Amino acid sequence: MSDWDFLHDMHHDGYSPEQIADAAACGYNPWEWSPVYEEELPASCLQADPELAMIFESLVENAMSYHELTGRYLQIWGELGELYAEIKYGIKRHKPHTRGSDGKLGNDFIEIKTISPEKDGGQVQVKRAGNFNRLLVIKISEQFEFEGRLIERKRLSKGEGKYARVSWSALTPTNDEPQT
Repeated sequence: MSDWDFLHDMHHDGYSPEQIADAAACGYNPWEWSPVYEEELPASCLQADPELAMIFESLVENAMSYHELTGRYLQIWGELGELYAEIKYGIKRHKPHTRGSDGKLGNDFIEIKTISPEKDGGQVQVKRAGNFNRLLVIKISEQFEFEGRLIERKRLSKGEGKYARVSWSALTPTNDEPQT
């Protein structure tokens, strides 16, 4: 089975040529993704560590100041994305260098991928071999605004390649995010 067999399946399932072209562009069928809404998250998500939140805010302010002064970005995107995920979604992160996933949310293992303002394509890639049930994609804007979209692993494109690609533009916003 190739990474692109899902396109044939979409054709057989009655998707339009435009929908199939969009799926080919992002590497998966975005109409099979379903967002996880905030009310579906465990109650523990609503209780962020205030000290951690202060550190996160300080890091973001320092990254913004550095960018304003130098015109360069500090390369701390992954850590900022994971901190945001811990604060916003209540993810309990694993110890550093733990393989397979970045943390847990309830009984689910979560992989976190961050899209920085420097990424032109707005895509992430995730190892298919990882030990995770859900993927959380965090996008950071040029104004250092954070937004997350949590999706189930079973919605990743089928295939045998080492990586699955996920495009931000094809992800459905959760109900707590503005619809643009």
